[in-house]
Amino acid sequence: MADTIESNGVTLSQNWGSISFNDYLLNGNRVDFQDLMVAIAEKRAVTVEGEVQPMSVRMRARNSDLDLLGNCLAELTAAQATLDGEAKGTDPSKYIFSISVKNRVRLLTGGARTLSDNATKQDLEYFIQLVKSKIDSLNNASQTDMSRLQSLVDRRDESYSTATNMMTAISDTRSNLIRNL
Repeated sequence: MADTIESNGVTLSQNWGSISFNDYLLNGNRVDFQDLMVAIAEKRAVTVEGEVQPMSVRMRARNSDLDLLGNCLAELTAAQATLDGEAKGTDPSKYIFSISVKNRVRLLTGGARTLSDNATKQDLEYFIQLVKSKIDSLNNASQTDMSRLQSLVDRRDESYSTATNMMTAISDTRSNLIRNL
């Protein structure tokens, strides 16, 4: 027996050869091929959206780390300038590092080296290079993630566009069929 649709008093048969209107199951409901394809496009968009969210969180955390490292680098560079001033015969003064910079340097060295307020010029150069290296590493990872995020956003937009186009085409086709009958 053929499936039927009634609209405005007109009954349409939904049997096309050996394929009928309700040949596919979606969440326990029988659907036709067009509705199945729309559901697949929507599911793809939701899946891609699920990948975008964690990536955004990782990128925000990385940007926060980059801000902290930038502040650390600024403080180390200021201390290095103070030591350069001492070498030129100006009034020597001890540079006092903030606790956050000391902790950040300790984390970067894995606890192997610590930053003291009496750091030498060589110590500061080592720590500055270490911080710059970490910043470069995070920037490279950030660029990779930005490319991946752009790709995901493009895929998400494409999925929503495909689902919308399919729904529009299905609606137009059904409207034309009903109008022509």
